[in-house]
Amino acid sequence: MKNQTALKIAFTGLLAALSYVVFTFLQIKIPLPGGDATSIHLGNAVCVLGALLIGGFYGGLGGAIGMTIGDLLDPVYIVYAPKTFLLKLCIGLITGLVAHKIGRISIETDKKKVLKWTILASVAGLLFNVIFDPLIGYFYKLLILGKPAAELTLAWNVTATSINAVTSTIVSVLIYMALRPALKKAGLFFTLSKEKND
Repeated sequence: MKNQTALKIAFTGLLAALSYVVFTFLQIKIPLPGGDATSIHLGNAVCVLGALLIGGFYGGLGGAIGMTIGDLLDPVYIVYAPKTFLLKLCIGLITGLVAHKIGRISIETDKKKVLKWTILASVAGLLFNVIFDPLIGYFYKLLILGKPAAELTLAWNVTATSINAVTSTIVSVLIYMALRPALKKAGLFFTLSKEKND
């Protein structure tokens, strides 16, 4: 495929738009004490899917940009935009590292191995989020925003983040495994590892 960088940038923009739409319009918002909220959404699935399709940096960046814009346009979430950008980019980076540097899914031909590494990569990226989103969110609310309700919202955030992780893992793996052959056939599949044994 010629000029992969330009195509990756185009895909990044598409992923940013998709993550914005999924996060903003397909979420179930749960109001919390102190005027806060958490939500059940599939925005993280877009980060993971992007990392699986085009690599950790570009895929994570697409998801991070889309969900950060979603935060910036929501009066409840606007203060969390910096945290969102950092955490969603990290989901992509971790997923991409496991999928492409360790599992080498873009050059693997064995479907069972591709599925195994796709699941492991998705779980790794989203497990990071399950641990660090509530943890960083707690300290962000307490230290930076000075919100005394940080402890009250922690349990809700852990629960919502865990539900998001499970649903996002399932959705991103299913979509990736369905898109992979179609993208290969269309000549839009990215090979992110040069050789299997390099």
